[in-house]
Amino acid sequence: MPKPVLSVVDGGQRGGRAWLEELYSKYGGTVYSRCRYLLKSSSAAEDAMQDVFAKAMINERHFRREASPLTWLLKIATHHCLNQLRGEKAAWHDQYEQQQVVRGEAHGGASMLEARDLVHKALKAFDLETQLAVVHYYLDEMTLEEVAAMLERSVPTIRKRLRTFAEQTSISLREDVGALT
Repeated sequence: MPKPVLSVVDGGQRGGRAWLEELYSKYGGTVYSRCRYLLKSSSAAEDAMQDVFAKAMINERHFRREASPLTWLLKIATHHCLNQLRGEKAAWHDQYEQQQVVRGEAHGGASMLEARDLVHKALKAFDLETQLAVVHYYLDEMTLEEVAAMLERSVPTIRKRLRTFAEQTSISLREDVGALT
């Protein structure tokens, strides 16, 4: 009689294929969404999602119980996607500009695309750790404590990074968005 698989979420032991299948069934959609958001492509997001779960399987011994499996997977996904974007920076930038022109002409939504571009531009002005804190806090709606644990920083440090981001970008974004209207 096969031994029952213990749930990671319920505090059971993790390990091997069954654990990976459980993570995939519970969190695959969320990991895909993160990859899709960062990579702006469904096919690239599908590939990235598979890479994320492959990395999770290879590095399962590094998973610490201090974070939830979802937090751990999202950290892997975010780092993987940002590394992928960095690796394709020139090609991605050209494609993005071409898509902006096509979408702006087709839908008349140039101002929305320009606003999105301003947010990307604002994020690029900050170090990787601040970018991650902003994405996890504002987009993933994680608590300060969860972001701090994920980035291995103190809550006051994360709070300071988020405050600095908000202060610096609100002024520049207000000025830039005002120029769009």
